Amino acid sequence: MDTLLSNNVTLEDYLRMESIGDSDGIVRFVRDRFTERYITPMRVDPKLKNGFTIMAVSCLMIEALESFYQGWPDSQNKSQLAFCNFFDHNLNFCFIRGNSQKFYRHVRCGILHQAETTGGWHIQRKGRVFREDTKTINAKLFHDQVEMALNNYCSDLAGAAWDSKLWWNFRKKMKAVCENCKNDA
Repeated sequence: MDTLLSNNVTLEDYLRMESIGDSDGIVRFVRDRFTERYITPMRVDPKLKNGFTIMAVSCLMIEALESFYQGWPDSQNKSQLAFCNFFDHNLNFCFIRGNSQKFYRHVRCGILHQAETTGGWHIQRKGRVFREDTKTINAKLFHDQVEMALNNYCSDLAGAAWDSKLWWNFRKKMKAVCENCKNDA
């Protein structure tokens, strides 16, 4: 059985694309992989959406994207750094700067570890993307910004030389992804 890395790309397909330097194919694969996992599932009937679920998925996507960007095999002991870096180098997240560590602690860790935000932070699906005075995040608009970050990352990959640091980091992360696919009996 072939291991699927996305709905349309197997492990073998990816390794072939990497071996021939098929950057266009790999960029399509990256966009598809993230979209299938983190974007499409959030496009359900608005009455069925939940802000906490949207934020949890957004946090997973941020950490995964930053791991690719940095070339980290995993984000163990680097999660907070991942969020701070992500917010720093993604211009569409300037609204959260100055609150990155608080967001990480009270939103990311709160939702993923306690199933609730902490420190007086709030999640809604209305209003501005972030209100610092009330520590309120519009989960839908925030998720839209994360999707824009994915699009920007894919555009950056598409425009970068195969031997650039961006591609080198991507391949380093993908090497770890491929290793994780192996069956350790």
